[in-house]
Amino acid sequence: MITQADPQAVEGLSAGEIDRRITFHPETETMEVDFSGLHFETSAQVNAFYDRIEDRIDDSGENLWFFLVIYSGNRIDPDAWFAHARRGKTLNLAHSMGTVRVDASDETRLQIERAAGTEAFDANLFAERDSAIRRLAELPSKRRQKITHEPNHSTEEIARRVRFLEADQILEIDLSKFLLEHDRDVDDLYDHLEMRIEATSQRWYFLINYNDTRIMPEAWIQFARRGKILNLGGSLGTVRYEAGTDTEADIRLRAESQGFRPNIRNSRDAALARIEEIKRGG
Repeated sequence: MITQADPQAVEGLSAGEIDRRITFHPETETMEVDFSGLHFETSAQVNAFYDRIEDRIDDSGENLWFFLVIYSGNRIDPDAWFAHARRGKTLNLAHSMGTVRVDASDETRLQIERAAGTEAFDANLFAERDSAIRRLAELPSKRRQKITHEPNHSTEEIARRVRFLEADQILEIDLSKFLLEHDRDVDDLYDHLEMRIEATSQRWYFLINYNDTRIMPEAWIQFARRGKILNLGGSLGTVRYEAGTDTEADIRLRAESQGFRPNIRNSRDAALARIEEIKRGG
């Protein structure tokens, strides 16, 4: 459970309480996230909070925001720091035009620097909110800069990576040595998968090859969102195999808060065996 740093405060946070800590200021193109007074003990708690931030940004209708993050009195235990750093980096790369943080403590600054991996990292950390807001006002908006990504993969290439094993009711998706650099790559892949599945008028067991798949941080939020939708609408069960260290870490982080089993195996044969277990109710 997400607990308050104050032991006399309410022990957990509902989705509504998380929402009250996420505020959009359209006039300054700023999203304010208030972590103040919270104690994150596990990565699952962090993932749940970041899941909601991503949903709120999606609901806002705007892809880019300045981020104002309030850390005052926030505690993040070692077990939760990896998730916080990784999800925060992904969120910033996908949606931030600039991020400032508010906390008067040296401890938070040192934790942020350690997570960034360098003391040269600019944490944009301020002791009070007004100074942070003045810093944001100095940063240029990127919303008017229409970004059109060039696709990295043709429809024909994606089609070659999709195979239906009808006798086993399996949809095999080969993402080996596949680059997902940005939202355009993600949407091209999932648009094709949705079209192919809809044409069959049935659901399938998904078998996904992640060998040497590269999913850039800027693409991860859209990849996770589209994958969740596809799984809910078309999957009887999903098993993944040969995921690299980074990809596996990101999948497991999101599984913690979104209620699905990662089902990651080392080989195709092991993944097929896991699908047979799922078919038997395992």
